Amino acid sequence: MTFGELLALERDGWQALVDGTAAGFYRDALAADALLVVPGMVLDGATWLASLDGPQWASFDIADAREIDLADDAAALIYRAHAQRDGETPYTALVTSIYRQVGERWKLALHQQTPDPS
Repeated sequence: MTFGELLALERDGWQALVDGTAAGFYRDALAADALLVVPGMVLDGATWLASLDGPQWASFDIADAREIDLADDAAALIYRAHAQRDGETPYTALVTSIYRQVGERWKLALHQQTPDPS
């Protein structure tokens, strides 16, 4: 997978969180054993999917994206995310998403967010 394809997949996920279609998108995009490490908790994919009812964010931006190839069938995308919910303080985090190839598809295996205090 190229850097551009990996970044597009990540952007598609964020857009699904804006559009309210995240449950369907991530049901297909998550690896079976996926974990999400978000502020204050670690969630398995099934638990996270169950929480995705309707739009999660009003807007988002991905900046300073970088990729690290971990193996022929695994890559990490590291970036700064800026997101906002309607009427709330903007959220900025340092994000790592690790994808691995499962058959012919790339699946999200680990997603980690660290709030950026700056």
